[in-house]
Amino acid sequence: MTIQLYCFGESGHSYKVALGMELAGVAWEPVFVDFFSGAHRREDFRAEVNEMGECPVLVDGELKLTQSGVILDYLAPQTGFGGKTEEERRDILRWILWDNHKLSGPIGPARFMQNFLPVDKHPDEVIRWHQGRLRVSYKILDAHLADRDWITGDSLTNADLSCCAYLYYPEPFGFNRADWPNIDAWLNRIADLPGWKHPYDLMPGRPSDRGL
Repeated sequence: MTIQLYCFGESGHSYKVALGMELAGVAWEPVFVDFFSGAHRREDFRAEVNEMGECPVLVDGELKLTQSGVILDYLAPQTGFGGKTEEERRDILRWILWDNHKLSGPIGPARFMQNFLPVDKHPDEVIRWHQGRLRVSYKILDAHLADRDWITGDSLTNADLSCCAYLYYPEPFGFNRADWPNIDAWLNRIADLPGWKHPYDLMPGRPSDRGL
């Protein structure tokens, strides 16, 4: 049975999972969630798909999973991105947790508020606060990648998938690849892998669909 992924193109957390399956050749299909029309807030979505009202949601037969880090870990036996040793597995988890708190965590709201809210409703001070947090995270990640090709181990893992996803989006949120050469090289390295696709080419839904 083909895995289903409830997702939408603008969702960086969905992209982490979709990209991992695509790179590994796992059979999957997207189920579009019209987030910007409030589909995730409907009672039927929360009752039948995800009580948290979020994407991604992975459905594999009778199994339903939410939260990108959990889904990446579940898929690891199929993708091979879960690490080769127990030490690597723990380090992958360390970076996934760091990403969710320090990288994807601030990028999500900063990008949303700066690009998907009406200009007159931009909370500029909040955006700048998130961007300040992010500069610290970019510095940590760039330094970590100074002498290695991948975040942990000698090949792509779920740590890379978790940390890279939001950094491919074109909307401004305080990230300029040219300012972070080691991150830039790493993103190019991932994009050069066979099967890589941009989030707006991999999942349904993009800002241009809404005239943005």
